[in-house]
Parts: sequence; structure tokens; C-alpha cells
Amino acid sequence: MVAMPLKDPFAFTGILIYVLFALVALFADQLAPIDPMEILFTKAGKLAANVPPGAEFPLGTTNLGRDIYAQLVYGTRSALAVGLSAAIIVSTVGTIVGLVAGYFGGATDAVLMRIADMALSLPFLPFVIVLTGFLGASTSNIVLAVALLLWPNSARVIRSQVLTLRERAYVEAARVTGASAWRILFVHIAPNILPLSFVYAAIAIGWAIITEASVSFLGFGDSGSVSWGMMLQDAFASQALSRGQYAWFVPPGICIVLIVVAGFFISRGYEEVFMPRLRGR
Repeated sequence: MVAMPLKDPFAFTGILIYVLFALVALFADQLAPIDPMEILFTKAGKLAANVPPGAEFPLGTTNLGRDIYAQLVYGTRSALAVGLSAAIIVSTVGTIVGLVAGYFGGATDAVLMRIADMALSLPFLPFVIVLTGFLGASTSNIVLAVALLLWPNSARVIRSQVLTLRERAYVEAARVTGASAWRILFVHIAPNILPLSFVYAAIAIGWAIITEASVSFLGFGDSGSVSWGMMLQDAFASQALSRGQYAWFVPPGICIVLIVVAGFFISRGYEEVFMPRLRGR
């Protein structure tokens, strides 16, 4: 069931995009041997500031003499670190909450869903900014803020799936044989909703990366790490657009778009898994 969406061109494209970015992050040292935060100088000893794209610097340099290409490559590591961390937390918490709420129902379901409603009612970006402002501008705090607001989306959908699965014949058979509620939950029901968890994990990667970029652009990101959002913020602050330095802000913008689109493509591929009528039956 998990492998089925790979036959879908949208899902395959989304996964391919993730794999390409993962390879760039893994081999960043080889692809960009220059330190992205190093201030570079020309052979004449002058600051290599605002150097146009060329053989030595494929995307040029910033106004402080830093290699834009190196920042773009190393920014992939920061993006994937934020995206994968948030995706793991969101899918894990959302899956467990959805399973428990859907299977046990009653007061447990009511309490968990009210907590989910409270999280959904919070404005997304302002909450992330406030939380990082109080806890400190760091990548881990951005991941925490994203996870706190995104898990209810997956939890509510998984809960609705569990409400139907718990009435299936094989679940009733497991109850008759004396299986405990937790065994039924994680052995018989959980495997059937894992593809849905993967979908929300893929979507969470895009949300987390675009949130980190937004927060960094506004100046609340981790100043000790290189990210695409930091690149956009620096380009904006130095008025790169007015000087025509498109190579400074267009590539990171394209990378952010590709990551978000990849998550959408993967979720699009899974639509036929959960809605078979879309296969043309």
C-alpha cells in the first residue's frame, strides 16, 4: 500500500525532489568546499563584495564577500534538518493521538480533540515568532513551534480513519480472541493508517521549511546557521533586488518552492490510495 503511490508521476516526482536535496545536503562539503560564512577577498586583497556570477563564484558573492553558492548548498542541510525533525514529531504525535482518540472514544476522544481545536485556533506564524522570541532564536525552537501547531491536522484525519477501522471484522475477531486494546491498536489498526501518517509527514516537511525561512527572513532565525531564509533576509536588507543581484535571492526561493511542491506531489499521489474512485473505476 505504501509503494503504490510510487507509480503515480506526481508522487514519484515529489520523492525524487526530496532525494536530490538529501544528496546535496549529504555531500555539501564536496559540492561547496568554501565555508559559507567566510569573508572572501580578491587576489588584490580587496573585499570580494557583490562579485557577479562567474567561474570562481557560480552565483556571485554577497555584499559582505560571502559565497552565495556555498550558502545555498549548506542551506540545504539546515532546511532538511528542520523539515525532517518537524515531520517526525508531527507524524508521530498526530498518529498516536489520532489512534487513541479514535479507538477509545468517549472522554478521551473529547479531551484530545479539544486540545487539537485549541492548537488549530492559534495563528501559525505569529505563534512561531512569539515562541522563538521567548525561548530564543534557534532551529530546535522553530521545530518545536511547528510541531505544536501541525500535529492536530494529522490527528483529526487519522482519528476519522480509526473510527471506521475499529468496526471492521478483523478487529472484532481480535477482540474475541482476547487481544488487549493496545495490541489491537498498534498491531491491527496502526499499519492501515501508516500511509496517511507518511502523507502528513511529507506535508510537514514543506511547512516546517517554509516556516523556518519566514522566521529567518523576519530576523528571528538562528544566526549561527546558514539557511535559505537567512539568505533572503540578507538579500532584502542589502537591497539586492535594486542592484539586480537575482542570483542571491532567486535560487533559495526556488529551493523553498520545490520543497513545498514536493510535499504536495506526494500527498497527491496518495489520494488514490484513500479514494479508490479516483483511479477511474
